[in-house]
Amino acid sequence: MARGLRKGLTSYGDDGFALFLRKAFIKAMGYSDDALDRPIVGITNTYSDYNPCHGNAPQLIEAVKRGVMLAGAMPMVFPTISIHESFAHPTSMFLRNLMAMDTEEMIRAQPMDAVVVIGGCDKTLPAQIMAAASVDLPTVVVPVGPMVVGHHRGEVLGACTDCRRLWSAHRAGEIDEVEIDTVNGRLAPSVGTCMVMGTASTMACITETLGLSLPMSASIPAPHAERVRLAEQSGKVAARLAVEGGPKPSALLTPAAFHNALVVMQAIGGSTNGIIHLTAIANRAGVRLELETLDAIGRDVPVLVDLKPSGAHYMEHFHHAGGVPKLLKQLGDLVDLDAPTVGGGTLREVVANAEEVPGQDVIRPRSHPIKAQGSMVVLRGNLAPGGAVLKQAAASDRLLQHTGRAVVFDSVADMAARIDDPDLDVTADDVLVLRNTGPKGAPGMPEAGYLPIPKKLGRQGVKDMVRISDARMSGTAFGTIVLHITPESAVGGPLALVESGDMIRLDVEGRRIDLLVAEDELARRRAILADVPERPLPERGYARLFQQTVLQADEGCDFDFMVPR
Repeated sequence: MARGLRKGLTSYGDDGFALFLRKAFIKAMGYSDDALDRPIVGITNTYSDYNPCHGNAPQLIEAVKRGVMLAGAMPMVFPTISIHESFAHPTSMFLRNLMAMDTEEMIRAQPMDAVVVIGGCDKTLPAQIMAAASVDLPTVVVPVGPMVVGHHRGEVLGACTDCRRLWSAHRAGEIDEVEIDTVNGRLAPSVGTCMVMGTASTMACITETLGLSLPMSASIPAPHAERVRLAEQSGKVAARLAVEGGPKPSALLTPAAFHNALVVMQAIGGSTNGIIHLTAIANRAGVRLELETLDAIGRDVPVLVDLKPSGAHYMEHFHHAGGVPKLLKQLGDLVDLDAPTVGGGTLREVVANAEEVPGQDVIRPRSHPIKAQGSMVVLRGNLAPGGAVLKQAAASDRLLQHTGRAVVFDSVADMAARIDDPDLDVTADDVLVLRNTGPKGAPGMPEAGYLPIPKKLGRQGVKDMVRISDARMSGTAFGTIVLHITPESAVGGPLALVESGDMIRLDVEGRRIDLLVAEDELARRRAILADVPERPLPERGYARLFQQTVLQADEGCDFDFMVPR
């Protein structure tokens, strides 16, 4: 099999000429024959001025290059799309599949014997791992790491759970304009991903659990020198993989590895977004993940990590308590420690080297959990025949069994226009319903599931209500919120039939979400809905491709043609 510069030659009908031309052009960069004869490690460059989460990427790239060269291979850096959660329109989820395609095709198109992917902000790690699973070239993942905590008036702050909490307080009139502006400059004190257990931290922990990154890679803060040293070591590992040819992602992304990832996702109080991303990765790897498996694991696996939004601490505290290796040790026989890792060996060896930190209370033993059951539950019922998800670790106990009157919003724009209307007919016992916000409906399944508390209720002291939608919610958010209702309303799911005033019952213990309307009335509404003209497809480009081919939430929202048959 061809290696190094001879790999994947451009098609000119003459391989000798193709190699001659390739070498002629690359020598314009000043490379010697000695350099060009070595195994090649590709390194993705996801730096962007629009992506502060990846602000340390240039430093990490240089460290990876150093590690590759110290191990005798040749590093080659190449750019890919970079996605930042709050700078991506309409949503970062809309662009995740584009980044996965870009990364996959650039790995295939350019000569490399192994690849190091560098990412972090919410959708970048999933996109890169989806690509790696499809290409199946030896891959080492280097997360950019979480930012360090901020401080305000003696309180520790972090993006973005505290963003949401303090913004809600501002909406309720508890914080004035001057203070919220001050807070705005203190929530994100360094580059790196959100330092709570949001989607970025969830996916970094999952990546480490899957064995795709080196131990402690999920939790080292972005500005720390330890993060740079880990990048250098990752480069060394990638150079070895380039020579040895593996392990490839297919050897790591096994059913046992995905089971471990689901266990860890429940134990860390992980983001509900992680379910969609892990499903998409599993589909690329030819492994089927069922929502019922996630739910069954959640009944047996407690939340052990005391991090916001489910707990009190932040990622740097998780890191100093021992990180993922310590968590795996506490989980014990709930995980398969014989699963292999990209660095060589198994998770058992990782656990054997887990640091013991006297007095730490961030990573709890199973005998003293944060929550007795896992982070997430899966709901079904006549409102969600394909399933829905609720993050019970961040919900209000009093609302886990609740029946209330629906207050329906037909879109994000409708919600924005009416949610703070003083004349809105709404009480704290009602159920806020948002629809047409799924993969096709929005499009891009925005993180709009965190419906704000109507301002007039917020000023009365209401902090939580039952909210349901076919949208997603940021992993940094909190509340009694039912998400990912499948099938979505835009494709005729039952959520499209709900009318304001209908009664909705949430029964978390029974794993149900139901619309309490007679079947003959639902049939009448369904018949009316069938006569509504379909929304026209976008005229061109990626938006049209997305609308035509995106799958539902329970299938990972990948494109149908990207999933192996």
